[in-house]
Order: sequence, then C-alpha cells, then structure tokens
Amino acid sequence: MEKELLKKEDRDIFDAISNEERRQKEKLELIASENFVSESVLEALGNVMTNKYAEGYPAKRYYGGCEFVDIAENLARERAKKLFSAEHANVQPHCGSQANMAAFFTFLKPGETFFGLDLSHGGHLTHGHPISFSGMLYNAVHYGVEKDTEVIDYSKLKEMAKEHKPKMIIAGASAYPRILDFIKFREICDEVGAKLVVDMAHIAGLVATGLHPSPIKYADIVTTTTHKTLRGPRGGMILCRQQYAAEVDKALFPGIQGGPLMHVIAAKAVALNEALQPSFIDYQRQVLKNAQALAFALVSRGYRLVSNGTDTHLMLVDMRPKKVTGKVAEKALDKAGITVNKNTIPFDPEKPFVASGIRLGTPAMTTRGMKEQEMEKIASFIDRVILSIENEEEINKIKEEVREFASSFKMFAW
Repeated sequence: MEKELLKKEDRDIFDAISNEERRQKEKLELIASENFVSESVLEALGNVMTNKYAEGYPAKRYYGGCEFVDIAENLARERAKKLFSAEHANVQPHCGSQANMAAFFTFLKPGETFFGLDLSHGGHLTHGHPISFSGMLYNAVHYGVEKDTEVIDYSKLKEMAKEHKPKMIIAGASAYPRILDFIKFREICDEVGAKLVVDMAHIAGLVATGLHPSPIKYADIVTTTTHKTLRGPRGGMILCRQQYAAEVDKALFPGIQGGPLMHVIAAKAVALNEALQPSFIDYQRQVLKNAQALAFALVSRGYRLVSNGTDTHLMLVDMRPKKVTGKVAEKALDKAGITVNKNTIPFDPEKPFVASGIRLGTPAMTTRGMKEQEMEKIASFIDRVILSIENEEEINKIKEEVREFASSFKMFAW
C-alpha cells in the first residue's frame, strides 16, 4: 500500500487501513454480501470528484461547474441501462436501503400495505422489519417459506395477496438461496393491482450475465447495490420503467438524499464497464460453480443446507446438527481466519443475535481466483474448526494454514 503522505499525516488511519488490507489478504472472506473491487475501481473511488457538490441530475444541477461529473454520471447511467436492458437508471443512491426507500416513496403513502419476505426467512430489514423505516411508516405483511421445503409457496402468496390486497409487493432477499420466480410475482401483483418492486442486490451480477432470470421486464422498479456480486464500490442503484423515471428521481433527490457522492458514481461507472466485458460472464459462472462445490463439500461432511442446496452464490448452513449456534460458529471461524456471518434460519428457535445458522457466499473468493478444488479445501477448514470449537491450539494451527493458503492468491484475479 503506497500511501506515504497519509502515513506521515495520520498514522492511526494509515495503520487501520494497512491492517484491513492485511486482513483481507490473509483471511478467507465468505460473507455472501462482500467482494473485492479491481484496482481501477479503487483508483476511481479515490479521486477529486469527492470535492464537487452536484445536487440534482446531469444537465439539471443546482450548482455550477458540473460538466465533468455530469460525464461520469451519464456514463454510469448508460452503462447500467445497457448491462440490464433497463429503460431508466438512477445511480445516486448511497446504498441499497436508500434505493429501496425511494421505491417505497414512489409507490406508497404512509400507512399503506405492502408485502415483503420475512427477515428470518431470508428477507431484508428494509422489507418491512419493525426497526426499519419500511416497518415504521408502512403496514408490512410478511410472506415466508414453507417449513418442509424452506422455499416460497407462490400459491399461498397469491392467497395472502387476495386477502390483504397490498399496494406493493417487494421480492428479493439477503439469505434466500433459491431462484426467485419473477413471472409468478408479476402475475400475483397484476391480480390484486399491486406494484412489483424487486430488490436484486444479492443477485445483480448473476442477473447481468443471464445466470439468474432478470426481473427487469416484470418489475415496476428494480433496486440493487453495486457491490456484492456486481463487484463494484459500495453503493446503490435504481432501475425502472421510463414511466416511473421522474417519480423515482424526485423520490431520491430531493426526497431522501442531498448531494450525490460523485467519486463513488465514477467508480460505479468503472465497475459497470467491467461488468459489460466477456470476462465478467466467466467470473459469474465460476461463482456458481464454486457455490455448488462448497455446498457439496459441506453436505458430504454432514452439514445441512437450508432448502437442501443453492441455485445462487450463497448458502445458508443449519448448524444445529453440529450442536453449535451460529454465533459460536462465527466466532470460532473468525479466530481461524475464516470470515462468515451468523444468520437466522427459517423457523429459528434462537434469537437473531445467536441464530442457528451461518451464511456463506463465494463471490469474494472467486474474485481472488479460487475454483472448485479450493472450495473443497475451504470446507475442510470449516469442518476442522467446528470439530475443534473448544481446542484453541488446533484453531491456531488452522489459522496459520488459512493464512498461508489465502496469501497465495491475488486480491483480484480477473
């Protein structure tokens, strides 16, 4: 890391960044919502556009001197539209939650009813949890998965919609490992007169490359993050039909946000251009191959996966057969240099802060160049840690093996 000026002027921050860089290189990053960006994205992210106020949209700003940030934002918008075959793109959301908020503001008035996937069944806080704006301002009704299959029963969702008559249904998840049927969501919405919003934050990279069905032609609004499988800087994005473009843009600014983060938008543009390259398709294919390999390797070692597998980049592992909670597993794995997150499973008997499961994903390790054989190795590391939960000596031994293994790979191999 070449940051000599920062090292001289603020050693504390320099050290924190250096240590984080070392952590990322020496550990195995299996958090499904994380990824590693390219050097080009990093360069774009740390640029002078951070100095520029640019409230408004290209050619319609409230400040002068925006001719060059306009270029960056227009490139990001056009690349997003091309990548997803969308009619309109707003690249200003600071995060996925604010993108979702703009969708809510576009279609709902406070107190109106909408449907979202239950958080404990794989949904997201912004899909109606009581501590989120979505649960505070609106009447959230949650659908979930079936106890026996652990997948969504669309016929039951349809009956719920007929009963409650929501104004909007939000489809999407943060811990649902199966393909979402956007056609059925659209049919249900049409039957009850609801708008369809799809939060594709987790699967955006798969959608962009045709490896997961696209929601674009079925949804009224699609929201996403620009990191996760899309492998860009942390941020959000909204795609919608042209008929909603003006309402969406107004909901975001001035409705929610002020000045956009133009340096981040420039980095989004770079990442979107990377996603338009043929190599990005190869990358996403490998993400799925690695997910299948990791899932198989874990199942062969006696682990139970929610819904018995995965169609995407992530899997939810039920730790109960191993007599370990998600919280304990997360902490032990972290000691060994393996980063995961504890996660509730459907109908979880544990509280969310304890949880019965862990969520694993393959995007970050795939970015580093790992393939199926490495997933087998990672599964072995995980199993050894879980079998040695109370053996600090063994966990320290595994930590050194993990450090040597992880450090042998590039940070960005694509």
